[in-house]
Parts: sequence; structure tokens; C-alpha cells
Amino acid sequence: MDLDATDLRLLTLLQDDASLSNQDLAAQAGTSPATALRRLRRLQEAGAIERRIAILSPEKLGAGLTALVEITLDRQGAEHLDAFEARAVADTAVQQCYRVSPGPDFMLVVQAADMVAYHALVQRLFTQDANVRNVKAFFSVRRAKFAPAVDLSALTRAGSPAP
Repeated sequence: MDLDATDLRLLTLLQDDASLSNQDLAAQAGTSPATALRRLRRLQEAGAIERRIAILSPEKLGAGLTALVEITLDRQGAEHLDAFEARAVADTAVQQCYRVSPGPDFMLVVQAADMVAYHALVQRLFTQDANVRNVKAFFSVRRAKFAPAVDLSALTRAGSPAP
């Protein structure tokens, strides 16, 4: 995707605060509101902006425990990987799902209310699937960093003008 300095400024601002109005976004990006709106629509249609969301704090909301879970399947054919992935992404406790290599087949980030809720997830997603060979869970005791932003500086260095 060909991004110029205005696109990169808009994306940087949105990553920091997606609640900005179009007027505020345009003012901070140094462009007109019409240009900002047109650019954002183009970036959304191209898939560069997947969606705009509010990121909630599980700690402040008392949302329980976070687990990083490695999953290894017994059979790794495309149909088996696709089937497990479809089940994992459909489960609301699974926040993120990655196919990885080498090592396990999947890494999941799971948010559960408590250990009882995590155990229910284990039953429905891992135990009942005869193709799941190994599950290794790591429970978060402290989140030191959470920064789900894409580093756009690499795009600037790759030839685009600085935002």
C-alpha cells in the first residue's frame, strides 16, 4: 500500500486516540476535514484500518485472568488447522489467535473471569477436540506493557516522507 506523510500522520493520530472527531483529527494532521475523511475512508476500504475500538482495562474492571496458551495439534493438515482456528476465534474468551511456527501450532491470548471460567474454556476448546495433542498455559501475574500500535516509522524509513 502506498502511504504518504498525511496518511501516516492520520494513522499515527488514530492509533493514539481513535475517538478524535474528524475535525480534530484533520487539525492535528495539518489537513482539511474533507481530506482527512477521504483518506480515512480509503485506508479503511484498503484494510489498513481494520476497525476502531475502545481498549478496556481488564485490571480496572476486575475481568479476571489472562492466559497465554500454546496449542499443539496431533494432525497439522490444512483442514485440521482451519477447523481448530475457526473454533478458537469463535470463542469470546479468546482475544487473539495466532498460527505460529516453529513449536506449537497456535498461540492464544485468553481472558477469563476466573479459573472456573478458564476450565470451562479448556473443556469446550481443548479437551473435547480429539486433535489437540498438547496445551501449555501461562497465566499473567502482571502486565508490564500493552501497546497494540503498529510502528509506522519503518514505513517512513522505507521511502515515504516523515509524518
